[in-house]
Amino acid sequence: MDTSVDFLYLSEEDMLKTGVCDMKGCIDTMQEMFSLMGKGDYRMGGPNGNEHGIIMTFPKTSGITGMPLDAPDRRIVAMPAYVGGDIHMCGIKCYGSNQNNRAKGLPRSTLMLTLIDPETGVPVAYMSANVLSAMRTGAVPGLGVRFLCRKNPKVVSIVGPGVMGKTALAAFLTEQPSIETVKVKGRRWKGIDEFVYYCKKNFPQAKNCVVCENYKEACSGADIICFGANNALKFEDNPYIKGEWLKPGALVISTSALLMDEDFLADTSKCRLVSDNYKMYEGWGTGRKYPTQKTVSTLIGMCFYDLVSTGKVSRDAVINIGDIVNGKAEGRTSEDQIIVYAVGGMPTEDVAWGTKCVRAAKEMGIGQRLHLWTKPKFA
Repeated sequence: MDTSVDFLYLSEEDMLKTGVCDMKGCIDTMQEMFSLMGKGDYRMGGPNGNEHGIIMTFPKTSGITGMPLDAPDRRIVAMPAYVGGDIHMCGIKCYGSNQNNRAKGLPRSTLMLTLIDPETGVPVAYMSANVLSAMRTGAVPGLGVRFLCRKNPKVVSIVGPGVMGKTALAAFLTEQPSIETVKVKGRRWKGIDEFVYYCKKNFPQAKNCVVCENYKEACSGADIICFGANNALKFEDNPYIKGEWLKPGALVISTSALLMDEDFLADTSKCRLVSDNYKMYEGWGTGRKYPTQKTVSTLIGMCFYDLVSTGKVSRDAVINIGDIVNGKAEGRTSEDQIIVYAVGGMPTEDVAWGTKCVRAAKEMGIGQRLHLWTKPKFA
């Protein structure tokens, strides 16, 4: 019996060669993955199988020499998942994050993905996941635009011109070539200037790039508004928008902090609520102090949970994108309907796109095979 185990290692350079930046392919994979999620053919961590991941943070103070202390966006996270169907793969995305990394010339987060055989538990591949994670983070809003956007949108607004904003814009322009104007709202001029340069260099079809001074201006006249800004230090300083600022038919997508008027969101005659996976927010919120959006997470999905848990909307009012993909639920029901789409990020996305990249790497002979053992010492 052959008991030897090798696995594939892919550096960031290797990942780029596999086509990890293929936005159309990534969106297609997200559609496949959400279809499987809609059928229940997936698992994540936690008792309900829907946990985003397990997070380790550090104390604000400590008497122990060398103990790391709390800082903005400082955490270590492990995110396990299984995706079924033709993907049929387990994996764990792990990352360490610290906002202070920027001063050292490092990205805020360094991410790695391990793919694991779902039958044996042995490693299949270990790969750089910064680009992979950025692509899937943009592709999930792109999938929303594919299924939820009004016809022939002309104006898209990006709030938070960082990596998430850039990959989301790439996804929107991939799906909706009718877009002509890109509006941007950021907190720092350096990030805004870099985004404008990125837009003009990579997307000449977007004829106009407009810098907005406030959230109201960013929302005004936009067919698609995407939020991807980091959490503010104070809850009240996070992006807040009013329903009256939105044009009829607007699609609001949030991959990060977003505060909205609950009365507007609860009015089903004006607004439709779509989630990537409501069970994930439900799992975070159960048993927690209300409002969970303030005490647990600033993601708009937690606001959806608050609306349901307080009886302001029924559970059926929040529709999962997987059900829309599978034709079990309607997405947009009219051109004037406003839709708010909650995106929280899930390891199922990384496993799905990572599996496609590894299959491409094997076909092209990319990467380095690493030897685990010939025969395990303990078996």
